[in-house]
Amino acid sequence: MTQGELSVQTTFRIKGMHCAACAAGLESDLKKLPGIQSAAVNIATEKAAVEYDPTVLSQRDLQKAVERAGFQAVLPGASDTEKLARQKESADLRLRVIISFTLAVPTFVLMVIPFPDMGIINWVALALATPVQFIIGAQFYSGAFKALRNGRASMDTLIALGTSAAYIYSLLVVLGVLEGKLYFDSAALIISIILLGRWLEARAKGHTSEAIKNVAGLQAKRAGIILNGVEIQIPVEEVAVDNIVVVRPGEKIAVDGLIVEGYSSLDESMLTGESLPVEKKVGDLVTGATLNINGYFKFRATRVGEDTALAQIIKLVEAAQGSKAPIQRLADKVAGVFVPVVLAIALLTFLGWYLLGAQSFIFALTAFIAVLVIACPCALGLATPAAIMVGTGKGAQNGILFKNAEALETACRVKTLVFDKTGTLTQGRPLVTDIVTAAGFAEAELLTVAAGVEKGSEHPLGKAILEEAHKRQLIIRASPEQFEAIAGRGIRAVLEGREVLLGNRNLMLENGLAVQALEKESDRLERQGKTVLWAASQRQPVGLIALADTLKESSGQAVSRLREMGIRVIMITGDNRRTAEAIGGQAGISEILAEVLPQDKAAEIKKLQAAGVVAMVGDGINDAPALAQADMGIAMGSGTDIALETGDIVLVKNDLRDVVKAIELSRYTLRKIKQNLFWAFIYNSLGIPIAAGVLYPFTALQLNPVIAAAAMGFSSISVLSNSLWMNRYKMQA
Repeated sequence: MTQGELSVQTTFRIKGMHCAACAAGLESDLKKLPGIQSAAVNIATEKAAVEYDPTVLSQRDLQKAVERAGFQAVLPGASDTEKLARQKESADLRLRVIISFTLAVPTFVLMVIPFPDMGIINWVALALATPVQFIIGAQFYSGAFKALRNGRASMDTLIALGTSAAYIYSLLVVLGVLEGKLYFDSAALIISIILLGRWLEARAKGHTSEAIKNVAGLQAKRAGIILNGVEIQIPVEEVAVDNIVVVRPGEKIAVDGLIVEGYSSLDESMLTGESLPVEKKVGDLVTGATLNINGYFKFRATRVGEDTALAQIIKLVEAAQGSKAPIQRLADKVAGVFVPVVLAIALLTFLGWYLLGAQSFIFALTAFIAVLVIACPCALGLATPAAIMVGTGKGAQNGILFKNAEALETACRVKTLVFDKTGTLTQGRPLVTDIVTAAGFAEAELLTVAAGVEKGSEHPLGKAILEEAHKRQLIIRASPEQFEAIAGRGIRAVLEGREVLLGNRNLMLENGLAVQALEKESDRLERQGKTVLWAASQRQPVGLIALADTLKESSGQAVSRLREMGIRVIMITGDNRRTAEAIGGQAGISEILAEVLPQDKAAEIKKLQAAGVVAMVGDGINDAPALAQADMGIAMGSGTDIALETGDIVLVKNDLRDVVKAIELSRYTLRKIKQNLFWAFIYNSLGIPIAAGVLYPFTALQLNPVIAAAAMGFSSISVLSNSLWMNRYKMQA
């Protein structure tokens, strides 16, 4: 995009695409429009994702361009309208299948049973086959004409040519112009079978996006809000920011918000994949579409409509499903030239058998038709996007959001994984880890005194001490009568008439206190990378409180599994080396990059990239430059700020085991894509030569065009079925 150029992104549905060649042609046409910055047409989702300059193009211009290409654009609007359109389209296709088979099967019976008077039977067969050819099969002629008008050929071109050749030849036989066998049954059955394949394919495509449909269907339909002191029920679409929403046991949370009254446990598994209930109290965030289990509470709406976490997740997954993975490029190139090549092969097959092979016109025509109808670029076009749709949907169900298809592919190639320390490997806040007391002083007494001094403190260390005291259910009645913060040292306070010092060793020494009795313990704790606070009462050291930013429970497990997968693991941090090595040792990481400033992290990532694909895991804020520099950035999400996170993958749960799951899902998806591409290429590589008759000199068998049509439909359905099998994939905890 050049400087000063505006950019707008939009995604809209395309009606009338039947094959990968259609998608490739439309994508090429869109890219030629002035003001288009990028365009991707996805045959599996039947959608086009376009980035354009709104000062040059409008959405109406895009719609007209799609119509000129022979398709119909359903611009962004109500999802219900699109859903109804899909249902109507599927119902129409199903009706066509029923009618076509109702006419084609009797035609086939008439053609295979020898009747005494075949003259009348031939006219009956003509009467049955004609509606199938020109009414039921009108869409093939329409598609072929539109493609020809745009200087292209599509699958509709192949079907129209093949069935027309069989029908017209048979018609000339019935009229007495030619002599030979009738092929009305072949033409009618080919159309019927191909329509059946398209209907089954449409149903399978719907199932590939089932995961994200399920997520979208989680939203509550109505919400109870407090208005003028009275609770009323309203549609969830009408909930506004700052409304007070009431939630009872068993109800879904309507929108995102902050609890202002009450307490409960929420089931967040539908968004995060986490099976255990999450405790929520006043001040905690709640996410729309999660389920209230057993409590009653009220919350203030903070995000509604398109701003909710659920809406952001759906947008991310839909964008990923509409994007293209690098592995798809070869299939796109093949699909772009596939139909013209098949037409040439079919023509050469006919001429070869008829002119050079000394075979009859009927034999050559049969081979010509078989080549046209067995060829299928659809399987190639569906191989990658179908697996991507299921893979990204599966990730979303488990709180792993891939922002695009390229990220899903890149994850499986990661050789080195770099973890940020604070907030990624660790909790991101200090916690009390050890309490050491002097003789005659109890732990509870020491912690009560320290918490009393820190009462009301906003300092992270003070808040950690208060949190530990509350956890131990200690009663803190007193507040400091005098309070003095000494910069770089700690606190001097008077608590219940006693002078209390709370700070580092230097605070003790500067006040002339003897530290020898606790010095060895202090050194031991500091060697572990912990911050040690000394406490003294009435000028006597009474104990030590050690604090540290503790390792997340999942960190060690994640590192261990990554190493088992053959991935090199490194930790990067701005902390001093002693603290970094202590945390790294606990996590099982031996390679430590310590004392690295935020602005220098990207440079360290760049050095590592010389050895292979590097992924960076960070909080998505302070680590933004490093996440951008890495081949793949993995951002730790908050569950509510999904859209604000940087990186190619967002982990909603803040659980590092999800890094492992993301890479394993990527590897599994890529295996499925390669299987799909293998079978699609093999199908066409073997099917077209067999249809052309390469086995005839050895086996005296010729492929029936009806069987060829069935094989063509099976190829697409098999690729979709292989992708749908991914829904059975279980992510390990």
